[in-house]
Amino acid sequence: MNPNGMTNRERLLTILDGKPPDRLPWIPRLLIWHQAQIRRGTLPARYEGLSLREIERSLGMGTPARDGRVFRSVLHDVEVQQEQEGEDTVTHYVTPVGTVSSRQRYSEVLRQGGIATRRDMENLITGPDDYAVVEYMIEHTEIVPTYDEYLAYEAEIGEDGVPLVSIGADPMYRVMREYVGYNHVFYHLRDYPERVEHLLGVLTEQAQVIQQVALDSPARLILHGEHFDSQMTPPPIFEKYMLPYFKPFAEQMHARGKTLACHADADASLLLELIVDAGFDMAECFVTAPMVPLTMDRAREVWGKQIIIWGGIPSSILCAPYTDEAFETYMLDLLRTIAPGDAFILGVADNVMAEAYIERVERVSALLAAYGAYPVHVP
Repeated sequence: MNPNGMTNRERLLTILDGKPPDRLPWIPRLLIWHQAQIRRGTLPARYEGLSLREIERSLGMGTPARDGRVFRSVLHDVEVQQEQEGEDTVTHYVTPVGTVSSRQRYSEVLRQGGIATRRDMENLITGPDDYAVVEYMIEHTEIVPTYDEYLAYEAEIGEDGVPLVSIGADPMYRVMREYVGYNHVFYHLRDYPERVEHLLGVLTEQAQVIQQVALDSPARLILHGEHFDSQMTPPPIFEKYMLPYFKPFAEQMHARGKTLACHADADASLLLELIVDAGFDMAECFVTAPMVPLTMDRAREVWGKQIIIWGGIPSSILCAPYTDEAFETYMLDLLRTIAPGDAFILGVADNVMAEAYIERVERVSALLAAYGAYPVHVP
Protein backbone atom coordinates (compact mmCIF):
# COMPACT_ATOMS: atom_id res chain seq x y z
CA MET A 1 0.00 0.00 0.00
CA ASN A 2 1.24 3.46 -0.87
CA PRO A 3 1.79 5.45 2.36
CA ASN A 4 -0.01 8.36 0.67
CA GLY A 5 -3.01 6.19 -0.19
CA MET A 6 -3.84 3.60 -2.80
CA THR A 7 -2.19 3.54 -6.19
CA ASN A 8 -4.46 3.71 -9.21
CA ARG A 9 -3.93 0.00 -9.79
CA GLU A 10 -5.02 -0.70 -6.21
CA ARG A 11 -8.06 1.56 -6.61
CA LEU A 12 -9.18 -0.25 -9.75
CA LEU A 13 -8.69 -3.72 -8.29
CA THR A 14 -10.57 -2.67 -5.15
CA ILE A 15 -13.50 -1.46 -7.26
CA LEU A 16 -13.44 -4.66 -9.34
CA ASP A 17 -13.71 -6.56 -6.06
CA GLY A 18 -16.86 -4.59 -5.16
CA LYS A 19 -15.25 -2.52 -2.42
CA PRO A 20 -14.81 1.26 -2.02
CA PRO A 21 -11.40 2.77 -2.85
CA ASP A 22 -9.71 5.46 -0.81
CA ARG A 23 -10.75 8.03 -3.43
CA LEU A 24 -12.28 8.19 -6.88
CA PRO A 25 -9.92 7.08 -9.64
CA TRP A 26 -9.59 9.67 -12.42
CA ILE A 27 -8.67 7.84 -15.63
CA PRO A 28 -9.70 9.52 -18.89
CA ARG A 29 -8.39 8.73 -22.37
CA LEU A 30 -6.01 11.59 -23.14
CA LEU A 31 -4.29 10.01 -26.18
CA ILE A 32 -6.26 11.73 -28.96
CA TRP A 33 -5.85 15.17 -27.36
CA HIS A 34 -2.13 14.57 -26.88
CA GLN A 35 -1.51 13.35 -30.43
CA ALA A 36 -3.47 16.25 -31.91
CA GLN A 37 -1.53 18.88 -29.96
CA ILE A 38 1.79 17.37 -31.02
CA ARG A 39 0.76 17.26 -34.69
CA ARG A 40 -0.53 20.82 -34.58
CA GLY A 41 2.37 22.17 -32.56
CA THR A 42 -0.03 23.38 -29.86
CA LEU A 43 1.05 21.33 -26.86
CA PRO A 44 1.05 23.68 -23.84
CA ALA A 45 4.56 24.66 -22.76
CA ARG A 46 4.02 23.12 -19.32
CA TYR A 47 3.71 19.67 -20.95
CA GLU A 48 6.53 19.95 -23.47
CA GLY A 49 9.08 17.19 -23.14
CA LEU A 50 6.71 15.00 -21.12
CA SER A 51 5.41 11.65 -22.30
CA LEU A 52 1.69 10.97 -22.19
CA ARG A 53 2.15 8.83 -19.07
CA GLU A 54 4.08 11.66 -17.41
CA ILE A 55 1.31 14.13 -18.25
CA GLU A 56 -1.26 11.74 -16.78
CA ARG A 57 0.73 11.44 -13.57
CA SER A 58 1.17 15.20 -13.32
CA LEU A 59 -2.63 15.55 -13.44
CA GLY A 60 -3.20 12.90 -10.78
CA MET A 61 -4.61 10.45 -13.33
CA GLY A 62 -4.21 6.77 -13.84
CA THR A 63 -3.60 5.41 -17.31
CA PRO A 64 -6.41 3.67 -19.26
CA ALA A 65 -4.03 0.86 -20.30
CA ARG A 66 -5.95 -0.24 -23.40
CA ASP A 67 -3.09 -1.78 -25.40
CA GLY A 68 -2.83 -5.15 -23.68
CA ARG A 69 -3.59 -8.19 -25.84
CA VAL A 70 -3.99 -11.85 -24.98
CA PHE A 71 -4.09 -13.18 -28.55
CA ARG A 72 -3.24 -12.33 -32.14
CA SER A 73 -4.95 -13.43 -35.33
CA VAL A 74 -3.05 -15.07 -38.19
CA LEU A 75 -4.77 -15.38 -41.58
CA HIS A 76 -3.79 -18.49 -43.58
CA ASP A 77 -4.34 -19.48 -47.22
CA VAL A 78 -5.65 -16.05 -48.23
CA GLU A 79 -3.81 -13.70 -50.58
CA VAL A 80 -4.09 -10.09 -49.47
CA GLN A 81 -3.64 -7.40 -52.14
CA GLN A 82 -3.71 -3.66 -51.49
CA GLU A 83 -3.88 -0.71 -53.84
CA GLN A 84 -4.15 3.01 -53.29
CA GLU A 85 -6.83 5.02 -55.08
CA GLY A 86 -6.38 8.63 -54.04
CA GLU A 87 -7.21 8.81 -50.34
CA ASP A 88 -8.75 5.32 -50.44
CA THR A 89 -7.00 2.07 -49.57
CA VAL A 90 -8.65 -0.85 -51.37
CA THR A 91 -7.87 -4.29 -49.96
CA HIS A 92 -8.67 -7.48 -51.87
CA TYR A 93 -8.83 -10.86 -50.14
CA VAL A 94 -8.32 -13.64 -52.67
CA THR A 95 -9.42 -17.12 -51.58
CA PRO A 96 -10.08 -20.44 -53.37
CA VAL A 97 -13.84 -19.74 -53.10
CA GLY A 98 -13.79 -16.17 -54.38
CA THR A 99 -12.59 -12.65 -53.68
CA VAL A 100 -13.99 -9.89 -51.45
CA SER A 101 -12.79 -6.33 -51.12
CA SER A 102 -12.98 -3.45 -48.67
CA ARG A 103 -12.40 0.26 -49.13
CA GLN A 104 -11.12 2.56 -46.41
CA ARG A 105 -10.62 6.31 -46.69
CA TYR A 106 -7.84 8.28 -45.08
CA SER A 107 -8.74 11.65 -43.63
CA GLU A 108 -6.11 14.33 -43.01
CA VAL A 109 -8.68 16.27 -40.98
CA LEU A 110 -9.07 13.33 -38.60
CA ARG A 111 -5.33 12.79 -38.44
CA GLN A 112 -4.81 16.41 -37.42
CA GLY A 113 -7.47 15.80 -34.79
CA GLY A 114 -5.40 12.97 -33.31
CA ILE A 115 -7.45 10.17 -34.91
CA ALA A 116 -5.34 7.95 -37.15
CA THR A 117 -7.97 5.38 -38.10
CA ARG A 118 -9.46 5.19 -41.58
CA ARG A 119 -13.16 5.29 -42.36
CA ASP A 120 -14.88 2.23 -43.81
CA MET A 121 -16.38 3.22 -47.16
CA GLU A 122 -17.18 -0.27 -48.50
CA ASN A 123 -17.50 -3.44 -46.44
CA LEU A 124 -16.45 -6.96 -47.36
CA ILE A 125 -20.00 -8.25 -47.87
CA THR A 126 -22.07 -6.47 -50.49
CA GLY A 127 -24.16 -9.36 -51.79
CA PRO A 128 -25.09 -12.99 -51.08
CA ASP A 129 -22.08 -14.49 -52.88
CA ASP A 130 -19.66 -12.75 -50.51
CA TYR A 131 -20.76 -14.68 -47.43
CA ALA A 132 -18.94 -17.89 -48.37
CA VAL A 133 -15.69 -15.99 -48.98
CA VAL A 134 -15.83 -14.25 -45.62
CA GLU A 135 -16.62 -17.54 -43.90
CA TYR A 136 -13.56 -19.10 -45.55
CA MET A 137 -11.44 -16.24 -44.19
CA ILE A 138 -12.81 -16.70 -40.67
CA GLU A 139 -12.29 -20.47 -40.77
CA HIS A 140 -8.69 -19.93 -41.90
CA THR A 141 -7.86 -17.45 -39.14
CA GLU A 142 -5.69 -18.89 -36.38
CA ILE A 143 -6.06 -17.51 -32.84
CA VAL A 144 -2.65 -17.48 -31.15
CA PRO A 145 -2.41 -16.74 -27.39
CA THR A 146 0.06 -14.00 -26.43
CA TYR A 147 0.14 -14.29 -22.66
CA ASP A 148 3.83 -13.39 -22.29
CA GLU A 149 3.25 -10.16 -24.23
CA TYR A 150 0.30 -9.34 -21.99
CA LEU A 151 2.33 -9.91 -18.81
CA ALA A 152 5.09 -7.65 -20.13
CA TYR A 153 2.52 -4.94 -20.85
CA GLU A 154 0.93 -5.29 -17.41
CA ALA A 155 4.38 -4.90 -15.85
CA GLU A 156 4.96 -1.77 -17.96
CA ILE A 157 1.68 -0.24 -16.73
CA GLY A 158 2.67 -1.01 -13.16
CA GLU A 159 0.81 0.91 -10.45
CA ASP A 160 -0.70 3.40 -12.91
CA GLY A 161 -3.60 1.13 -13.85
CA VAL A 162 -5.01 -2.26 -14.75
CA PRO A 163 -4.97 -3.33 -18.41
CA LEU A 164 -8.38 -3.31 -20.08
CA VAL A 165 -7.97 -6.12 -22.61
CA SER A 166 -10.20 -6.02 -25.67
CA ILE A 167 -11.06 -9.32 -27.32
CA GLY A 168 -13.23 -7.69 -29.97
CA ALA A 169 -16.92 -7.42 -30.67
CA ASP A 170 -19.59 -10.10 -30.50
CA PRO A 171 -20.53 -12.00 -33.69
CA MET A 172 -23.68 -10.01 -34.51
CA TYR A 173 -21.96 -6.69 -34.03
CA ARG A 174 -19.14 -7.85 -36.33
CA VAL A 175 -21.72 -8.67 -39.00
CA MET A 176 -23.41 -5.31 -38.53
CA ARG A 177 -20.36 -3.07 -38.58
CA GLU A 178 -17.35 -4.98 -39.89
CA TYR A 179 -18.71 -7.27 -42.60
CA VAL A 180 -21.97 -5.84 -43.95
CA GLY A 181 -22.13 -2.32 -42.54
CA TYR A 182 -24.92 -0.43 -40.78
CA ASN A 183 -26.28 0.95 -44.05
CA HIS A 184 -27.10 -2.50 -45.41
CA VAL A 185 -27.27 -5.02 -42.56
CA PHE A 186 -31.00 -4.70 -41.87
CA TYR A 187 -31.73 -5.30 -45.54
CA HIS A 188 -29.55 -8.41 -45.40
CA LEU A 189 -31.39 -9.66 -42.34
CA ARG A 190 -34.57 -9.42 -44.39
CA ASP A 191 -33.28 -10.58 -47.78
CA TYR A 192 -30.66 -13.19 -46.84
CA PRO A 193 -31.58 -14.41 -43.33
CA GLU A 194 -30.15 -17.91 -43.85
CA ARG A 195 -26.80 -16.54 -45.00
CA VAL A 196 -26.62 -14.11 -42.06
CA GLU A 197 -27.44 -16.89 -39.60
CA HIS A 198 -24.85 -19.22 -41.12
CA LEU A 199 -22.18 -16.51 -40.91
CA LEU A 200 -23.15 -15.92 -37.30
CA GLY A 201 -22.60 -19.60 -36.61
CA VAL A 202 -19.11 -19.50 -38.12
CA LEU A 203 -18.25 -16.34 -36.16
CA THR A 204 -19.59 -17.85 -32.95
CA GLU A 205 -17.33 -20.89 -33.32
CA GLN A 206 -14.35 -18.56 -33.68
CA ALA A 207 -15.58 -16.42 -30.77
CA GLN A 208 -15.70 -19.45 -28.50
CA VAL A 209 -12.01 -20.05 -29.18
CA ILE A 210 -11.24 -16.40 -28.39
CA GLN A 211 -13.34 -16.55 -25.23
CA GLN A 212 -11.44 -19.60 -24.00
CA VAL A 213 -8.14 -17.85 -24.63
CA ALA A 214 -9.40 -14.90 -22.56
CA LEU A 215 -10.65 -17.18 -19.78
CA ASP A 216 -7.29 -18.95 -19.58
CA SER A 217 -5.33 -15.70 -19.77
CA PRO A 218 -3.75 -13.80 -16.86
CA ALA A 219 -5.90 -10.73 -17.67
CA ARG A 220 -8.43 -9.70 -15.01
CA LEU A 221 -10.43 -7.08 -16.94
CA ILE A 222 -11.84 -8.12 -20.33
CA LEU A 223 -13.59 -5.80 -22.80
CA HIS A 224 -15.99 -7.74 -25.02
CA GLY A 225 -18.98 -5.88 -26.40
CA GLU A 226 -18.89 -2.57 -28.22
CA HIS A 227 -21.10 0.40 -29.10
CA PHE A 228 -24.44 -0.98 -27.96
CA ASP A 229 -26.84 1.66 -29.21
CA SER A 230 -30.58 2.06 -28.68
CA GLN A 231 -31.11 2.70 -32.41
CA MET A 232 -28.58 0.43 -34.12
CA THR A 233 -28.70 -2.46 -31.61
CA PRO A 234 -32.23 -1.87 -30.24
CA PRO A 235 -33.75 -4.15 -27.59
CA PRO A 236 -35.17 -6.72 -30.10
CA ILE A 237 -31.74 -7.13 -31.75
CA PHE A 238 -29.96 -7.21 -28.39
CA GLU A 239 -32.39 -9.77 -26.96
CA LYS A 240 -32.13 -12.07 -29.98
CA TYR A 241 -28.41 -11.92 -30.73
CA MET A 242 -26.41 -10.35 -27.88
CA LEU A 243 -28.12 -11.58 -24.73
CA PRO A 244 -27.81 -15.35 -25.37
CA TYR A 245 -24.25 -14.86 -26.56
CA PHE A 246 -22.89 -12.85 -23.63
CA LYS A 247 -24.76 -14.44 -20.74
CA PRO A 248 -22.91 -17.80 -20.65
CA PHE A 249 -19.57 -16.10 -21.23
CA ALA A 250 -20.20 -13.72 -18.32
CA GLU A 251 -20.94 -16.72 -16.08
CA GLN A 252 -17.65 -18.34 -17.11
CA MET A 253 -15.81 -15.08 -16.50
CA HIS A 254 -17.25 -14.75 -13.03
CA ALA A 255 -16.34 -18.35 -12.22
CA ARG A 256 -12.72 -17.41 -13.02
CA GLY A 257 -12.85 -14.24 -10.90
CA LYS A 258 -12.68 -11.99 -13.97
CA THR A 259 -14.56 -8.80 -14.83
CA LEU A 260 -16.51 -8.34 -18.08
CA ALA A 261 -16.79 -4.81 -19.51
CA CYS A 262 -18.66 -3.36 -22.47
CA HIS A 263 -17.62 -0.25 -24.39
CA ALA A 264 -20.54 2.08 -23.68
CA ASP A 265 -19.90 5.24 -25.69
CA ALA A 266 -23.29 5.18 -27.44
CA ASP A 267 -26.92 5.78 -26.48
CA ALA A 268 -27.69 2.96 -24.04
CA SER A 269 -30.91 4.55 -22.77
CA LEU A 270 -33.12 1.63 -23.90
CA LEU A 271 -30.59 -1.09 -23.05
CA LEU A 272 -29.77 -0.53 -19.37
CA GLU A 273 -31.69 -3.55 -18.04
CA LEU A 274 -30.43 -5.78 -20.87
CA ILE A 275 -26.80 -4.92 -20.10
CA VAL A 276 -27.40 -6.19 -16.57
CA ASP A 277 -29.20 -9.30 -17.85
CA ALA A 278 -26.29 -10.08 -20.17
CA GLY A 279 -23.95 -10.31 -17.18
CA PHE A 280 -21.73 -7.31 -17.74
CA ASP A 281 -19.88 -5.93 -14.71
CA MET A 282 -18.69 -2.63 -16.16
CA ALA A 283 -19.76 0.01 -18.68
CA GLU A 284 -16.54 1.60 -19.91
CA CYS A 285 -16.42 5.03 -21.61
CA PHE A 286 -20.01 5.45 -20.46
CA VAL A 287 -21.57 8.51 -22.09
CA THR A 288 -24.50 10.60 -20.88
CA ALA A 289 -26.40 13.80 -21.70
CA PRO A 290 -25.90 16.19 -23.39
CA MET A 291 -24.38 13.79 -25.94
CA VAL A 292 -27.09 11.13 -25.64
CA PRO A 293 -30.60 11.05 -24.09
CA LEU A 294 -29.46 9.35 -20.90
CA THR A 295 -28.54 10.85 -17.56
CA MET A 296 -26.27 9.56 -14.85
CA ASP A 297 -29.25 9.68 -12.47
CA ARG A 298 -31.12 7.22 -14.69
CA ALA A 299 -28.15 4.88 -15.06
CA ARG A 300 -27.61 4.81 -11.30
CA GLU A 301 -31.32 4.24 -10.74
CA VAL A 302 -31.32 1.12 -12.92
CA TRP A 303 -27.82 -0.20 -12.29
CA GLY A 304 -27.14 0.76 -8.70
CA LYS A 305 -23.78 -0.80 -7.87
CA GLN A 306 -24.32 -3.81 -10.15
CA ILE A 307 -22.52 -2.14 -13.04
CA ILE A 308 -19.24 -0.29 -12.51
CA ILE A 309 -19.41 2.95 -14.47
CA TRP A 310 -16.19 4.18 -16.04
CA GLY A 311 -16.89 7.59 -17.55
CA GLY A 312 -19.37 10.27 -16.57
CA ILE A 313 -17.84 13.28 -18.33
CA PRO A 314 -19.19 13.74 -21.88
CA SER A 315 -16.34 14.95 -24.08
CA SER A 316 -18.50 17.79 -25.42
CA ILE A 317 -18.52 19.64 -22.08
CA LEU A 318 -14.74 20.05 -22.27
CA CYS A 319 -15.07 22.10 -25.48
CA ALA A 320 -16.77 25.22 -26.81
CA PRO A 321 -19.56 26.26 -26.92
CA TYR A 322 -20.03 24.76 -23.42
CA THR A 323 -19.25 27.58 -21.00
CA ASP A 324 -16.95 27.42 -18.01
CA GLU A 325 -19.92 28.05 -15.72
CA ALA A 326 -21.95 25.22 -17.27
CA PHE A 327 -18.94 22.91 -17.05
CA GLU A 328 -18.44 23.68 -13.36
CA THR A 329 -22.12 23.11 -12.63
CA TYR A 330 -22.09 19.83 -14.50
CA MET A 331 -19.06 18.52 -12.61
CA LEU A 332 -20.41 19.39 -9.17
CA ASP A 333 -23.78 17.82 -10.03
CA LEU A 334 -22.02 14.70 -11.29
CA LEU A 335 -20.03 14.29 -8.08
CA ARG A 336 -23.22 14.73 -6.04
CA THR A 337 -25.01 12.15 -8.21
CA ILE A 338 -22.39 9.43 -7.89
CA ALA A 339 -21.69 10.06 -4.17
CA PRO A 340 -20.47 8.34 -2.09
CA GLY A 341 -18.49 6.98 -5.06
CA ASP A 342 -19.14 3.23 -5.12
CA ALA A 343 -18.63 1.32 -8.37
CA PHE A 344 -17.39 4.40 -10.20
CA ILE A 345 -14.26 5.39 -12.14
CA LEU A 346 -14.24 8.96 -13.42
CA GLY A 347 -13.40 9.23 -17.09
CA VAL A 348 -14.29 11.05 -20.30
CA ALA A 349 -16.61 9.51 -22.83
CA ASP A 350 -15.25 8.59 -25.25
CA ASN A 351 -12.01 10.59 -25.34
CA VAL A 352 -10.61 13.96 -24.42
CA MET A 353 -10.84 15.31 -27.96
CA ALA A 354 -8.45 17.58 -29.85
CA GLU A 355 -10.49 20.74 -29.22
CA ALA A 356 -10.87 20.17 -25.48
CA TYR A 357 -9.73 22.92 -23.13
CA ILE A 358 -6.98 21.25 -21.13
CA GLU A 359 -7.69 23.76 -18.36
CA ARG A 360 -11.02 21.99 -17.79
CA VAL A 361 -9.25 18.66 -17.52
CA GLU A 362 -6.94 20.26 -14.98
CA ARG A 363 -9.99 21.62 -13.16
CA VAL A 364 -11.41 18.09 -12.84
CA SER A 365 -8.16 17.07 -11.16
CA ALA A 366 -8.51 20.00 -8.76
CA LEU A 367 -12.14 19.12 -7.97
CA LEU A 368 -11.14 15.55 -7.19
CA ALA A 369 -8.34 16.75 -4.96
CA ALA A 370 -10.97 18.70 -3.03
CA TYR A 371 -13.92 16.29 -3.08
CA GLY A 372 -12.72 12.95 -4.43
CA ALA A 373 -11.89 11.15 -1.17
CA TYR A 374 -14.29 8.33 -0.32
CA PRO A 375 -17.03 8.90 0.69
CA VAL A 376 -17.43 11.64 -1.88
CA HIS A 377 -19.24 14.69 -0.53
CA VAL A 378 -19.84 18.00 -2.27
CA PRO A 379 -21.40 20.75 -0.10
